[in-house]
Amino acid sequence: MMLAILASLVLFFLDSRLDYFKPVRAALSTLVYPVQVTASLPTNFVDWLGDFFQEREELREQIAVLNATTMLQDLRLQKMQALERENMRLKELLGSSFRLQERVQVAELVTVDLDPFSQQVIIDKGKNYGVYVGQPVLDAYGVMGQVAETSSLSSRVVLLTDPSHSIPVQINRNGLRAVVTGRGLGEYLQMDFLPHNADVREGDLLVTSGLGGRFPVGYPVGKVVSVNFPQGKAFADIKVEPAANLSTSRELMLVLPGEKIRTEPLLTQPDAATAETQAAENAASEAASSLPDAEESVDGNNR
Repeated sequence: MMLAILASLVLFFLDSRLDYFKPVRAALSTLVYPVQVTASLPTNFVDWLGDFFQEREELREQIAVLNATTMLQDLRLQKMQALERENMRLKELLGSSFRLQERVQVAELVTVDLDPFSQQVIIDKGKNYGVYVGQPVLDAYGVMGQVAETSSLSSRVVLLTDPSHSIPVQINRNGLRAVVTGRGLGEYLQMDFLPHNADVREGDLLVTSGLGGRFPVGYPVGKVVSVNFPQGKAFADIKVEPAANLSTSRELMLVLPGEKIRTEPLLTQPDAATAETQAAENAASEAASSLPDAEESVDGNNR
């Protein structure tokens, strides 16, 4: 027992002071390394598997967040595009109202009548906004129809394409008057009661004639797209394409009764030159009005 302890102390002293067994330790480490690696495989595999599933779950969460962000950005982009289109339509409406020089009220289309035999829509303005039956309705390009029925907060508008709707028009080129009637969804308007010798050409612009007292003169109604003269019929077959975008317009204009809006700039105070010119014109008109009296007095003296 003592010999073993003494031998251990000697070997410890030789190894710690002289590195006598260093090659032996290196050889033993080389032999033992595969055993160590094999022993650590289960632990390393469990750690790798945990990291794999954790990273996979994190990637799934990141993908879900990115997908949600992308969808939100797409929705915002669509909303921005819709607002941009609405802004463009409102600008067109504003420009149209100034071209027409009429007092108008902007309304928005709420619903469309699904009846294929009735071309009518509902707008978000009613009696509380001063809407009345027969009031002309336009979009930025021309006449859409007229108000057929009103309630407190909404109104029903009958479109030009409704078979029950007719509107008096005149050809902008020559002033020829006629009547245009609707023919239903997806059909051209029909220009009625014109004989074969009527001066109508393809491309003629039709505007409201003002007859009937509902539509003021000059609103665009449509354009002639075909002119036929069928044999055996008393009237020509004339088809008209509506000027208004009946199937796409969402913002509409209600023409208000009353005087036209003055779009030219108003002069606040006339300048001195304008005042002098006006005074001279007044004096000349007074002199001209007194001239017959002077001539009459001269004739009386001669007599």
